[in-house]
Amino acid sequence: MGFIVAIDGPAGTGKGTITKRIAKRLGLINIDTGATYRCVALEVLNQNIDLHNQEAIIQVAKTIHIDMKQEKEQQQVYVNGENVTEKIRTPEVSKIVSQVSSIIEVRLQMVELQRKLAQGKDVIMEGRDITTYVFPHADVKIYMDAKVEERAKRRFLEYQEKGLKQTYEEVLEDIKKRDKNDKEKELGALKQAEDAIYVDTTYMTIPEVEEKIVAIIQKAKSN
Repeated sequence: MGFIVAIDGPAGTGKGTITKRIAKRLGLINIDTGATYRCVALEVLNQNIDLHNQEAIIQVAKTIHIDMKQEKEQQQVYVNGENVTEKIRTPEVSKIVSQVSSIIEVRLQMVELQRKLAQGKDVIMEGRDITTYVFPHADVKIYMDAKVEERAKRRFLEYQEKGLKQTYEEVLEDIKKRDKNDKEKELGALKQAEDAIYVDTTYMTIPEVEEKIVAIIQKAKSN
């Protein structure tokens, strides 16, 4: 049996950064569940599929081949053999990923993939419904949160570093819309599991968040 660390929370809380750091530090396999939905969203854009055409989007989810590989201590994401690690992080993908992942058949396809990727391994996974739906019996459950203004600021700075042109106000509005959509999903809605440990990262540095979560994991392992 593997050991599963599940982390949920809204966009911009630092989940992706933290899971990468902890995976490397504790020797866990980092399975980026959000990346699987981003891959579908990217392919929807590549094929110029209308977001109202749910059947076409479902077909993408059913036929897409997603792979995650560790290369030079960095996780690389591949879609149908192409490295899309950077492409899935663009504002264009971010704008539609929540809507794409709201389609129940898409979620079912991706959850099946996520469970297969984690089977029998010591893993850390982050997303929106990992603690509540994907792995409700995870060994460690954490809900990361932060004030929406702080989350927008982080995402804005991230885009600036990548040379992507979006104003802070645009990023803030996008995150507010995404929060609403994520929390109102019919299946896999964003919410804190009853037994998840709440971690507010608003006023914490990345190393501080890392230390706090590592301590939670180590305590669970020692029990």
